[in-house]
Amino acid sequence: MKVMLRKVGEKYEIYVPKKDLEELVVESEKDTIWGGTIKIANGWTFAMPDMPADTRLPITVEARKLSGGDD
Repeated sequence: MKVMLRKVGEKYEIYVPKKDLEELVVESEKDTIWGGTIKIANGWTFAMPDMPADTRLPITVEARKLSGGDD
């Protein structure tokens, strides 16, 4: 699903337009948010695409929802 990612201070925030949902990223599998899984504040987890660590934000990407909520 398409998600928009931006940085707010030292934290990342994700916006899911399909659900009109905006949440903070609370866990990241890797040191960067790219190429691994992330968990957002409401408990959903996403597989993030591989991107360079210095990718400019905000950016809209295709992330795969792994768990949480309804589809």
